[in-house]
Amino acid sequence: MRNILIVGAGKSSSYLVKYLLDKAPHESLSVTIGDINTENVKKLIGDSKHARAIQLNVFDDESRSQAIKNADIVVSMLPARYHFEVAKDCVKYGKHLVTASYVSKEMRELDDEVKSKGLVFMNEIGVDPGIDHMSAMQVIDRIRKDGGKVILFESFTGGLVAPESDNNLWNYKFTWNPRNVVVAGQGGTAKFLQEGTYKYVPYYRLFRRTEFLEVEGFGRFEAYPNRDSLKYQHEYGLNNVKTLYRGTMRRVGYSRAWNVFVQLGMTDDGYTMEESENMSYREFVNLFLPYSPTDSVELKFRHQLNIDQDDIMWDKFEELDLFSSDKKIGIKQATPAQALQKILMDSWALDSDDKDMIVMYHIFGYEKDGKKYQIDSTMVTLGEDQTYTAMAKTVGLPVAMATLGILNGKIQTPGVQIPITPEIYEPILDELKEYGIKFNEEDKNYLGYNPLNI
Repeated sequence: MRNILIVGAGKSSSYLVKYLLDKAPHESLSVTIGDINTENVKKLIGDSKHARAIQLNVFDDESRSQAIKNADIVVSMLPARYHFEVAKDCVKYGKHLVTASYVSKEMRELDDEVKSKGLVFMNEIGVDPGIDHMSAMQVIDRIRKDGGKVILFESFTGGLVAPESDNNLWNYKFTWNPRNVVVAGQGGTAKFLQEGTYKYVPYYRLFRRTEFLEVEGFGRFEAYPNRDSLKYQHEYGLNNVKTLYRGTMRRVGYSRAWNVFVQLGMTDDGYTMEESENMSYREFVNLFLPYSPTDSVELKFRHQLNIDQDDIMWDKFEELDLFSSDKKIGIKQATPAQALQKILMDSWALDSDDKDMIVMYHIFGYEKDGKKYQIDSTMVTLGEDQTYTAMAKTVGLPVAMATLGILNGKIQTPGVQIPITPEIYEPILDELKEYGIKFNEEDKNYLGYNPLNI
């Protein structure tokens, strides 16, 4: 019997657990799931005889180390900042590790020790990062093998609400961590390459620098640049590429409206507000507007931001009950970002019968035999319900497949790594197709970088 330890049983764990339990009888697997709240775990495992729930606090050294000692491989589904506590014990006790999170500086520093022990520490094996890496490298490697040279690469991902559940003017609901949505883009200037020239977009301009994408059967989207599009330039082997751009997808019109919150300062998470627990939504908005003895909050809002009363933008803000005198923030010493998140949760929380959607779009430009070509590759995955969401599916399945691949010796290269080699991406992408996660490729005339209004 091979023992798999999963640390953390949050919203992205449903498909991960289901996959491993489905495989357990034939693969001789015993799955232990540790979480502070074991009730969540029990719901996931049901009456399976191949799984058990344990209470596990990642900061309790004794229980954490004992659970890791007893495992053959460890999967950490904790928030990214807690992975290192697990990773240290995995090194100490010689256990493989799988996470869906970005490789931190602390994790990277374990690389030599991980390699010396012949361990695989697989990171960034979720959706973005994860499926984006694997699907991109599969095409990039194929182009190179066929004698081509990649000159352009753009990649976009969006966690959105499914079309049948898209019933608000923003065309958006929270399908993952709301806080990450509210503070998206902060903490650094976005940078990318455009036709051989470095481009920089500060946060206050981020949501007005969008480009548009069309996905067959799902309509039009917009994308704004990620913080650092050049992060994977070397790892992807794109050191000589002319254009390199990574972005986040939303429905058209979202970014223009969201930019209002940015310009007013409502997304700021750097200070707290006095008496915020008793503050109405209307009072919160008024904090960021000029004083007037006569003008209403609504009028000041429109004048400050040059929004006409018949503009769809205005309807979007009214839909949020942004000017309500009755609804309260209800959070002591809230930052503006926390207060805004509270307001948005009222309108953007998924209803019980809502479904989510993951959309991914890659654009590859390459040269071969003196001619230029372009491939557009798209993937859309729809959620089933509130437990088996598209987000859980696209995060959990790659994590589970990599875990089993390492356990079965199909992924052997040691070290702290991400899934960019054929040894990893070929079998996982093939298996993902069986679960409906597949890319549709289209050959197009090469247009070069055509960002419309960037």
